[in-house]
Amino acid sequence: MNTSVKFFVALLASTLLASISATAATSAATPANAPAPAASVAAPDVDLTVRYYTKVLTNEGVMRESRYEETMLRRVGHVWVERVLPPASKLADKHQDKPSNQAAANSASAKKVALKVHDHEAFNPVMIPRHVMFENGKTRLEYVDSSTRQVIAVPASEYDNVNFDGSWVNAYFLVDPKQVATLPLAKRKSDVAGAVWRERDNGEVFQRVLWDEKRQIPLIVESGDKAGRFFNRFEVNVASSLRRELPWQQLKGYGQKEYADFLD
Repeated sequence: MNTSVKFFVALLASTLLASISATAATSAATPANAPAPAASVAAPDVDLTVRYYTKVLTNEGVMRESRYEETMLRRVGHVWVERVLPPASKLADKHQDKPSNQAAANSASAKKVALKVHDHEAFNPVMIPRHVMFENGKTRLEYVDSSTRQVIAVPASEYDNVNFDGSWVNAYFLVDPKQVATLPLAKRKSDVAGAVWRERDNGEVFQRVLWDEKRQIPLIVESGDKAGRFFNRFEVNVASSLRRELPWQQLKGYGQKEYADFLD
């Protein structure tokens, strides 16, 4: 999805959340029999597959759709997210690493330039795993490139450049449980034991969340407008068993780099 469409989705999504927050501030309190998700306690460990779908109708009348899938490992203090890539993507990325001018690359100066270009292209925050940590009350972010055996630390000042909002709560729960709690319980019944639907519809925009209260994770999140200009959805599948070998524990011998190293 191109930058203009992503901005359009983000703008509409922020408008939706602002509307929900404003309505919640003036509405009646959540009923006593409706337990609110808590972000202050650690949730159960889970291994997830998350499928995202976005549909946007542009001002030019073009309907754009985007689908992608990620895997996520959630443990106390750690969230590991990895994009599911088709084999063709990995092959194309491998070919892009080769210098476009082999003759020029034979010179010492060209080799230095090629190395910088290679390093810059190799760090693609979408193509390599993202590791979010919460330590001593602070969020830390790094990316792990297994092909080069490098761990790339990203400072908070650069979070925008890698599309990370800096929120441990959002990384850990996928959506803020406090925000979910502002949505009234819906009449719609859930087919999943221990999960409830919450929903708000102000006549123009809507948001629906199927929240698993036991595992503290959304199973479905939908938002959109009644005019059909945009629709966002992600669906979460929870694995029946937990992965034993955790990737952030397998980084012995990896080199350490900073995000700034790729900006030369």
